[in-house]
Amino acid sequence: MLETSLLEQVRDIFRPLEARYIFHINYQPQHPKAQELIDFLDSVASCSDKLSCQLRPSTDNLLEFSILKDKADTGIRFRGIPGGHEFTSLLLALLNADGKGKNLPDETTTRRIQALNGPLKLQTYVSLSCTNCPDVVQALNALVLLHPQATHETIDGALFADEVEAKKIQAVPTVYVNGELLHIGRGTLGELLQKLEEKVGSSPLTDAAPVSHQHDVLVLGGGPAGCSAAIYAARKGLRVAVVAERIGGQVKETVGIENLISVPQTTGAELAASLRKHMEHYPIDIYENRQIEEALLQGTQKSIHVKGNETFSAPAVIIATGASWRRLNVEGESEYIGRGVAFCPHCDGPFYQGKHVAVVGGGNSGIEAAIDLAGICSKVTVFEFMDTLKADQVLQQKARSLPNVEIFTSMQTLAVNGNGEKVTSIRVKNRQTGEEQDYPLDGIFVQIGLAANSLPFRQQLETTAIGEIKTDAACRTSLPGVYAAGDVSSVPYKQIVIAMGEGAKAALSAFDDRIRAQA
Repeated sequence: MLETSLLEQVRDIFRPLEARYIFHINYQPQHPKAQELIDFLDSVASCSDKLSCQLRPSTDNLLEFSILKDKADTGIRFRGIPGGHEFTSLLLALLNADGKGKNLPDETTTRRIQALNGPLKLQTYVSLSCTNCPDVVQALNALVLLHPQATHETIDGALFADEVEAKKIQAVPTVYVNGELLHIGRGTLGELLQKLEEKVGSSPLTDAAPVSHQHDVLVLGGGPAGCSAAIYAARKGLRVAVVAERIGGQVKETVGIENLISVPQTTGAELAASLRKHMEHYPIDIYENRQIEEALLQGTQKSIHVKGNETFSAPAVIIATGASWRRLNVEGESEYIGRGVAFCPHCDGPFYQGKHVAVVGGGNSGIEAAIDLAGICSKVTVFEFMDTLKADQVLQQKARSLPNVEIFTSMQTLAVNGNGEKVTSIRVKNRQTGEEQDYPLDGIFVQIGLAANSLPFRQQLETTAIGEIKTDAACRTSLPGVYAAGDVSSVPYKQIVIAMGEGAKAALSAFDDRIRAQA
């Protein structure tokens, strides 16, 4: 049963429902979680007269339910009890089926979804404690509502451990399409849609009418820098568009944030929601789930082309596309992603309970990961390339105080070794002695920082040796009318508060240049 206060909130959420919905429950009466699932869905259904439950006992080992809309199958199914972080996924599935909810794709994304070749049988294995899983689940649930030949099944890996073991799943979320692996780890609707287009193909969109947008300023990216730039530009009276894969960017993958000045503690999800809410106070056009195909930055009018035959134009562009997790780029790494190589200790750490793991990277993220994993794993070994750790002293002291954490510096990672199914060891080289050694272990968490998302712009703008877009003190790039802010730029220190300031600075520079040109 759900708590009374939560039930009241759910009643308010479901008040606008128009269609009638049935939780069609298939279950084995002897299943140890059967009654819990029934009671859970009865509680949810009690929040609206538009909801009801339909029981179907089975002799098979089932524990699942489908969502029916006016007695027709929506294609959305849950295997398990969607509590924890997935409770929101259940609520959104109902709202989305009713045509409500701000996460529904817009016209351009919808026609890309509907162009996918079917049928599509999607399955996502999740952990109820995973903070990244709901984004993937909610994106795919929205997708199947728009595609007549698509279904999506969310599977609680803890309840179906035999399947997890059989598929050698070691990271969540893990997504399959038509029985083949599609995606592992965090992901947006835009990323998942792109992978589906590559995997199953889609009908050509060349015949579809092109969609064009004209603005005063285009902000590329929806993280702290991009949102800040959009807000400052809008406050100057400029017509602003934000073109991004997702609002929040890399911030959404941060569990705890304690260094955002004036906010003692928040989470990445909360900050991302606040960024969106703040932008919604202004006439800012937000275009999510966009994949940039081409950027034309020369001349007085800039153009950005994205998938779906859609073009954005403006005399000013602020690039705030952020950065992505950097990989080791060593032998075996790509092969064993999701099978022993991981990037998120919060999501994938539980798979390594009682096991020996390595953390590659001695910065704040690496040492924080080691501390978190020490509470789950039997042993944590940290390998840092440099001669000293880069993490804050307080984190170093904490890590060194833990009995099951060992730290090695001056270590270069050479290879990830496995047996074809999972990781078995990591090969490292002592940079001081030249000695190479294989360390037997069960998992490797890569925490070596971020790489700038600057690829679409590198042929036209000056960049650093590591791909960061070069900017001056006012966030101007090597091309007039083009600005860069945040982690994608050459500004030192990749911090949320710095990205916000740089985004504001870029918007003010764009406005100042516009006024001077008109004077």
